Amino acid sequence: MTTATSLITVRAGAARRAARPLATLSTAARNTALLRLAFLLEEKQTDVLAANERDLADGHEAGLDQYFLERLTLTPERLRGIASDTRTVAALPDPVGEMFDVRTLPNGLLIGRRRVPLGVVACIYESRPNVTVDIAALCLKSGNAALLRGGKEARYSNAALGDLIAEALVGTEVPADAIQVVSDPDRAHVDELLKARDLVDLVVPRGGPQLIEYVRQNATMPVVAHGDAVVQIYVDEFADMEMSIRVVDNAKTRRYSICNAVDTLLVHASVAPAFLEGLIAHWGGKVAFLADERTLRLAGPAAAATGTPLERATEADWRTEHLALRVGVRVVDSLGEAVAHIEEYGSHHSDAILTEHYGNAMRFLDEVDSACVYVNASTQFTDGAQFGLGAEVGISTQKMHARGPMGLRELTSYKWTIFGKGQVRPL
Repeated sequence: MTTATSLITVRAGAARRAARPLATLSTAARNTALLRLAFLLEEKQTDVLAANERDLADGHEAGLDQYFLERLTLTPERLRGIASDTRTVAALPDPVGEMFDVRTLPNGLLIGRRRVPLGVVACIYESRPNVTVDIAALCLKSGNAALLRGGKEARYSNAALGDLIAEALVGTEVPADAIQVVSDPDRAHVDELLKARDLVDLVVPRGGPQLIEYVRQNATMPVVAHGDAVVQIYVDEFADMEMSIRVVDNAKTRRYSICNAVDTLLVHASVAPAFLEGLIAHWGGKVAFLADERTLRLAGPAAAATGTPLERATEADWRTEHLALRVGVRVVDSLGEAVAHIEEYGSHHSDAILTEHYGNAMRFLDEVDSACVYVNASTQFTDGAQFGLGAEVGISTQKMHARGPMGLRELTSYKWTIFGKGQVRPL
């Protein structure tokens, strides 16, 4: 019987052996497996939904937070969406083998870079079973093997999805061991994985700050991750009020439990009275406000009339990823003050300006150092599928080697290729 401290080594070793033949498979062969997986996600969703019900029942019994349960939930519609994203990945151009920066040197050497898979990509993640399919699909398309270790709260869902992935590979040219899904919740697996630097080329943690920090401190291989996603929107003095309310509403309430939901609103003082009154009326008490002193004064009457929860913000609130129907609100006197707040309290994930002033928009794009910077659009577009990547391995707030949603190209490295005609280097 495989022990807890050897299971990951066995699985990672199998993935490593599968990575080499997978890297040289044709695009058509990899796409065949992806399309079969998309078909099975729709054809056999009953088994997956039943497994998800077990996870949800356990989650309710364990008292998991509502946002956590929302992320955990699978529905027929969500499974159809996952299947659609898988087909989108199959339809995307294959990055493997792409040549770029090709040039001829003065000595006649033809030199360029050629995209190649990373090898074995590991992901440690919590709560969201769709991640199992998203990463499996992106890794297969980009010629990488994958080792996927989900959290205990989604163990049955991940196991069911892992079975579908394994079934999808049967009868294709893709090695059967290319995607390894570990649903056993033993924490020892994480520690073992983080030590497997000879078998794993990259690890991507997706989850809460404790998980992210633990992986960063203990991994022996490169890590790509983001910590808390504190997302901010600045409503400029030249903003269109109707558009701004619509965008902020979407950024907060469409799905409040995801990392790209807005956490803090920064509102220019000249438009704050009209904007706050309109937003509070639009939400009708649905969203709680954590407000600075000026917002408390301006929003008080409208909040009282609509039953909107209104509390004084603490210093910690500006650094908080709320994952709830709750938003921090601060009135500022200038674009510069808004940018300074974003730099001080933000997480370099996604930030936006709402303005009709071209100069202010461009200054915001220049000065805000975040992975995704928006002008007049909801931050909830920060998503691999929405960016046309099909899906995402994760969203990186780092600068090396990937930033923002990680798609197919971010799962490749490159090799230099050099063609000569007998050139030798002079003494």
